[in-house]
Amino acid sequence: MRKTLGWLLSLVVLIGTMGAAGATAQAATAAGPAAATDIKDRILGIPGMSLIEEKPYPGYRFFVLNYEQPVDHRQPWKGTFKQRMTLLHKDVSRPTVFFTSGYNVNTNPRRSEPTTIVDGNQVSLEYRFFTPSRPDPANWAKLDIWQAASDQHRIFTALKKIYNKNWLSTGGSKGGMTATYYERFYPRDMDGVVAYVAPNDVVNNEDSAYDRFFAKVGTKECRDRLNAVQREALVRRVPLEAKYAAAAAENGWTFTTVGNLDKAYEAVVLDYVWAFWQYSLLADCSSIPTAATASDQEIWDTIDAISGFSAYADQGLQTYTPYYYQAGTQLGSPDIKQPHLKGLSRYGYQPPREFVPRDIPMTFQSGAMADIDGWVRDNAHQMLFVYGQNDPWGAEPFRIGYKTRDSYVMTAPGANHGANVAQLQEGEKALATAKILQWAGVAPAAALADSAKAKPLASADAQLDQQDLEREPQLRP
Repeated sequence: MRKTLGWLLSLVVLIGTMGAAGATAQAATAAGPAAATDIKDRILGIPGMSLIEEKPYPGYRFFVLNYEQPVDHRQPWKGTFKQRMTLLHKDVSRPTVFFTSGYNVNTNPRRSEPTTIVDGNQVSLEYRFFTPSRPDPANWAKLDIWQAASDQHRIFTALKKIYNKNWLSTGGSKGGMTATYYERFYPRDMDGVVAYVAPNDVVNNEDSAYDRFFAKVGTKECRDRLNAVQREALVRRVPLEAKYAAAAAENGWTFTTVGNLDKAYEAVVLDYVWAFWQYSLLADCSSIPTAATASDQEIWDTIDAISGFSAYADQGLQTYTPYYYQAGTQLGSPDIKQPHLKGLSRYGYQPPREFVPRDIPMTFQSGAMADIDGWVRDNAHQMLFVYGQNDPWGAEPFRIGYKTRDSYVMTAPGANHGANVAQLQEGEKALATAKILQWAGVAPAAALADSAKAKPLASADAQLDQQDLEREPQLRP
């Protein structure tokens, strides 16, 4: 079933958009047809919308904006905060793609793969509680997947009056999760969903899928090489932690949240194998040093390059506190067995609670992901999930059931956490491209007749289309 949220949805729409409709009508009366009004003026005519800056880019208008949102969409009169967003404007006659990374928003012009395929506009939203899009004071109980989906719904409702062609939602990793949750709670907003490498941790305490993944990913030679380096980093804990202490002193790193340098060091080391497969390719295994003959510096360098020794310092954790909070309250987090570290690991995979300041309360909601998973299996409509074959986060993917319509799960061979449509096998690549064009309402007749003829409508642009893959610790998808 597609949930409408009844009176609550009506209330949010009423509060968030009636004023926008009136303001737009007044602007059209005063300045003539809306089409003749500058797009910036139309956007800033939306109540609660304000301009941070406009950046020039050939063929587009690019705006960095703030939008005033309720802290609690269920009680919108109880305070607001400014949520940062960007708008890459092509033309109101083109479809619009709603993108989120699930983290901070990039304030430079970027174009997601679906935006390139449909040659459209792109709205990019910063996830609530990521600085500066954080209420003050921050009531962390208001950071949940429904509130975030309601942020998107309210922005869509306001902008749909200007961008009235088809809309698609998209995102990668936590952004892919975000696009999926948005569809679950507001299934009538989007005309299609493209979710990249979206983890689906349905039962938080059952993580055997990850153990099976690490037992077969890549080649045995590569797995053994990575495991040996990881083990060696714990065997040499004393000299390498001395290097860590020196680096911390030099960079001003502190370890109040995680507890101490030893816990932070082990957390970084335990990320190593996961992070390699998340960001690297099988071919990169040749760059991994041979543990038995590697110097302390070589072990340090490879761990730092792949896991990042700053990750679990307070300074590295601070930016991602909202993610760790969500992982420990709704999203879940993996806990894998690493038998090659037996007798060396003191803490194991540390749970999200260890990476969130203790003054922020956390209670896990075990039914949140089960609800999403069940809804997708039974109700997915015009949804595409893309995974990478060698990406650990794909070990627990979204799946679609027999009741779903026009929805697909595809896997890019040999790909990592950066998997996309372009990396799919030719037949699936053509089908995915054709479906994206069709859902956006811009599929050429030839592509409708034969998906093999489906191609992106926009020309490639190296700057706009660059993929901003964050170097994320293991707990962060």
